[in-house]
Amino acid sequence: MENSIAVCPHCHGLNRVPNQRLAEHPVCGKCKRPLFTGKPVPLTDANFDKHLKGSDLPLVVDFWAPWCGPCKMMAPAYEQAAMQIEPRAVLAKVDTEQNQMLAQRFAIRSIPTLAIFKAGKQVASQAGAMSLPQLVQWIEGQL
Repeated sequence: MENSIAVCPHCHGLNRVPNQRLAEHPVCGKCKRPLFTGKPVPLTDANFDKHLKGSDLPLVVDFWAPWCGPCKMMAPAYEQAAMQIEPRAVLAKVDTEQNQMLAQRFAIRSIPTLAIFKAGKQVASQAGAMSLPQLVQWIEGQL
């Protein structure tokens, strides 16, 4: 039986989940809340590495800022993409204004920028806003 480690979006605890049960709405062993919420997980300088390195699941990150018009336009589509993609990958958001260390670390030059990480390493990135079909197609093409 293959297992995956999933990081809780609420308490950031690590959870071992059998792969065939990922889609069965597993809950965190620590806080008992859902491991997959169908919403992007807000990540910060403080908890980003826990999700990046602690999880076996691909991590899709939207680097955005509150003042960015294209970021605001893409936000609803990104939320819908989270509902469609989870639990095959975890979708997250990083506010580059509040988490400038992450923006510098990943050399974010324009926003929104999407980045996909597998096994702790960035495997793809794409700058610019996308529609829901474009988002889902791009993400699934990288998984």
